[in-house]
Amino acid sequence: MTTVSATGSTTGAQTSAASSGLSSNYELFLTLLTTQVQNQDPLDPMDSAEYTNQLVQYSAVEQSLQTNSLLEQMLASQNSAQAASYVSYIGQDITADGTTKPFENGAASWSYEIAQQGTGTVEIKNSRGSTVYRTEVTLPQGTGTFTWDGRTIDGTTAPNGDYSIVFDVKDDFGAPEKVTTDVSGRVDGVDLSSGSAVLDVGGLKIPVSSVKSVFAPA
Repeated sequence: MTTVSATGSTTGAQTSAASSGLSSNYELFLTLLTTQVQNQDPLDPMDSAEYTNQLVQYSAVEQSLQTNSLLEQMLASQNSAQAASYVSYIGQDITADGTTKPFENGAASWSYEIAQQGTGTVEIKNSRGSTVYRTEVTLPQGTGTFTWDGRTIDGTTAPNGDYSIVFDVKDDFGAPEKVTTDVSGRVDGVDLSSGSAVLDVGGLKIPVSSVKSVFAPA
């Protein structure tokens, strides 16, 4: 089931509160200016320069209100555009940086990339961070796939769930070699409640910033 969830931004509320306060000051200023003009001494009227200066202040306050409202509209429009762009991920297949994959249907697979051939160990950890499987590997240079069949250290089969992979390999000279791991899957939904878009891919939560490629389902 595809889902999109979001919570309202506090920016709009803050902008509304600021606008309300500015509007109150604007109305108070107008009232004071009108009262001042109505009650001035006909024999000693307000200095024209001072009156002009107050009109300029009046205009500045009004302009500030209009600018504030325009900025709020622009922000709302930008947020709507961003949300619409994130929704376009739903139903698409993606590849993203990540180490966690769901174990289901008897297997979990990770795509990886390594700059130089490396030899060492691979560990599979459960959601609590405990190592459930460990094996020695030799990874050839380039890209590849590591598939885990759910077999654990004690010989049992792991239950379905999310598992993370950890590579610890060294090159032929004994120097640590970095292994980059990707996760792939179809986007089921988008969560916007945290303020940044998070994709739901088969139950995994993947930030949009981690996405490396997007392609149409085969």
